[in-house]
Amino acid sequence: MDFLELIRSRESIRSYDPNRAIDRKVLDDILEAGRLAPSAANFQPWQFLLIFSKEMLEKVRKCYPRPWLMDAPHILVVKGNRNQAWKRDDGYNAIETDLTIAMDHMILAAEQHGIGTCWIANFKKEILFEALNLQEDEVVFALTPLGYQPEGFRKRGLKIRKPFDEVVKFL
Repeated sequence: MDFLELIRSRESIRSYDPNRAIDRKVLDDILEAGRLAPSAANFQPWQFLLIFSKEMLEKVRKCYPRPWLMDAPHILVVKGNRNQAWKRDDGYNAIETDLTIAMDHMILAAEQHGIGTCWIANFKKEILFEALNLQEDEVVFALTPLGYQPEGFRKRGLKIRKPFDEVVKFL
């Protein structure tokens, strides 16, 4: 698939087939896309947590208790360490940028494999940190379910974006 076509076809999915697990090779491809993502000064201050055991899924789902998340067979959590990220002289810390790029790479890789995702940033931090036993200096920027859509599911195919000329300026 052409790269722009891949980007155009990707949309947030909120319906998953709970009985259809994703093949390990496909999961590895998705995670490899994140591993290969660029980061500031190549510090790679991240770790990708693939939640797949029934016990851990139960714990992690509590941080964002939506009915559609309960059916996803996997949840990907992208975490990083603020102390390991590149910092600019003015104090800017690149952790969120680095984690965003890695997450975007993995979401697009999932789309290429026909795997649904939904970027989630509105989770309850305390619940997630307790479930994953995360430390104070760690950051979770986002998580996403990973799963196939149920039989007969159809994407909406609707992307509402501002016009090209409104967001692009040639100077």
